[in-house]
Amino acid sequence: MSTSPVQRPELIVADRWQEYRLLDCGDGMKQERWGAHTLVRPDPQIVWPRHGQARGAKWEKWDGYYHRSDSGGGRWEFRRELPEQWNIRYEPLGLTFKIRPTNFKHTGLFPEQAVNWDWFSAKIKAARAAGREVSVLNLFGDTGAASVAAAAAGASVCHVDAAEGMVKWCRENAALSGLAAAPVRYIVDDCLKFVRREFKRGRRYDAIIMDPPTYGRGSSGEMWRLEDHLWELLGECRQLLSEQPLFFLINAYTARLSPTVVANLLAELLGGRGGRITAGEVGLPIQADGKVLPCGIYGRWETT
Repeated sequence: MSTSPVQRPELIVADRWQEYRLLDCGDGMKQERWGAHTLVRPDPQIVWPRHGQARGAKWEKWDGYYHRSDSGGGRWEFRRELPEQWNIRYEPLGLTFKIRPTNFKHTGLFPEQAVNWDWFSAKIKAARAAGREVSVLNLFGDTGAASVAAAAAGASVCHVDAAEGMVKWCRENAALSGLAAAPVRYIVDDCLKFVRREFKRGRRYDAIIMDPPTYGRGSSGEMWRLEDHLWELLGECRQLLSEQPLFFLINAYTARLSPTVVANLLAELLGGRGGRITAGEVGLPIQADGKVLPCGIYGRWETT
């Protein structure tokens, strides 16, 4: 059985949020509402101008503004004292996440990924309704929104990241979503080394999620380079799939991969297993003018 042809790349938009809004974009910056607080952050994708504003002018309404530094990195400017952290909820799946502005501009959550949470949650719930147990491996899991969503849908989850702080954040997100006792394994490790050990231990997974970085270091300082190690990791992951896998999801935020490249990787990896491959961009609707901000790419293989 061969894998069905890849569909044309598709843009899917995370438009079901209530407590998050992408308010406006322009001149390399985006204005977002995270619950009760409005933050302004840079985004390299935003190369179009802000309409009705002088170039470089600040929005009037914001609580926190991230200023980029010419030497790299940057700093937050706060107009008023904000809590060190606060929570927002993704109502469609009943999930709650901790938000904290970090020194490297991020907040601990990528709201565009809600489209993927919705997709794989539906697949997990359907499998569970049919009486099937589902195990999910989430590699480069960061603060664990995908792990929490999979656990909430009824899967047992293994969350892996090389950064201890990110794994701790995932555990906190699980507790906020009422999943402190859910079957989630929290692993601080280099993803490639962990996958190899899992195979030797005889563990298998029904679904794999990964968000590989362009560059990175493992828990013991191992160097990760996307172009050198991604296919090697994918090959090792293929060996971890169960006899009847449910899905394989690759997310990427690097310009070095395109949706077509990710689809080709999945076709090469899972050819002969049947199923369907889709790929494209994920994005967020811009409230001010109805545009969509592209935020990354995805590739999905799923059983049909």
